[in-house]
Amino acid sequence: MELFWFIIIALILVVFFILDGYDFGTGIIHLFYAKKEKDKEVIAKSAGLFWDSNEVWLVAAGGLLFMAFPTFYASVFSGFYLPLILVLWLIIFRAIGLEFRSQFNFQMWKDIWDTSFGVSSLLLALFFGIALGNIVRGVNLGGFENGTSIHEPHYFFLPLWDASFSPLTTHPGVIDWFTLIIGFISVVTLAIHGANWIVLKTNSSINKKLKTVAFRLNGVLVLLTIISLISWKTINPQSFANFSDRPYLLIFPLIYLTGIIGTFFISRFKNDTIPFTFSTLIIFGGITSSLASLFPVILPSTNSIHPALTIYNTSASNYGLSVASGWGVIGLILLLVYFIVQKRLMKGKIDDMDYGH
Repeated sequence: MELFWFIIIALILVVFFILDGYDFGTGIIHLFYAKKEKDKEVIAKSAGLFWDSNEVWLVAAGGLLFMAFPTFYASVFSGFYLPLILVLWLIIFRAIGLEFRSQFNFQMWKDIWDTSFGVSSLLLALFFGIALGNIVRGVNLGGFENGTSIHEPHYFFLPLWDASFSPLTTHPGVIDWFTLIIGFISVVTLAIHGANWIVLKTNSSINKKLKTVAFRLNGVLVLLTIISLISWKTINPQSFANFSDRPYLLIFPLIYLTGIIGTFFISRFKNDTIPFTFSTLIIFGGITSSLASLFPVILPSTNSIHPALTIYNTSASNYGLSVASGWGVIGLILLLVYFIVQKRLMKGKIDDMDYGH
């Protein structure tokens, strides 16, 4: 049952980052490339019509995580308390920016909320990438130092950053040079994804330019990926052991690689769905590769005293997992119905759809 719920929650999180990821990417593109008011309006609309339904997947993932792996849930929500509060505020300001920008027809009013939307989207992409970097790097479970632990074995607390800014220190912060690299990968990936979404869903005047932007950002992504792999190997010499022990897991890095290669050829595709599919593969492959490299660990321990958190030592009882499976399936069916109906209502180009007036 633990493996079943791990796969379900992982898939829901991946779906969230694919769907809300294009909202974050749209905000990044809006911040840096949308200059004309008509483009600003339609690009904001391409996120605004979808953001609320997309974030339902995050709520579902959080609820299922609490149900299936309560110890892990308690550990990360206390240990990552500061960044989670920041993420909460960023989600609020991104939504407010989208909902408020068109309520009054004053340029200064629109500029304020456009900035709120763009900056919040950028920082959300960065912080979600940093969060993945922390999961991959591991934390000092129990706060072990000088022969003593200041927390229970499955708890920890991280400051936003440590003075050394190093992932190799005893008490690393949330932000260090390694997690920042993963954060930059997230920003670049979601910017590509957002650009492809705008091209797919709008007739914006910058659509042709965005294909060039996505191509160039893809080159940056390749460079950052190579740097991250070298850095990760430096931090954890056994970081790729899972792929040699379980060769079938290599399918996930191959999916990531397929997405990157395909994105280099997006200008050749007449069908705008294809570039969006390739950026979706990048997100899917990147997240699943990270999880596969750790499995069955879900939060490594950087000390040798307290064991890592796994899907087995953090899960609820078998009885609880089995009882929840029935209700979980019902909830997932309702979620899928909601998703399908919403996407069908919003299919095609959204330029002439009403939003925010």
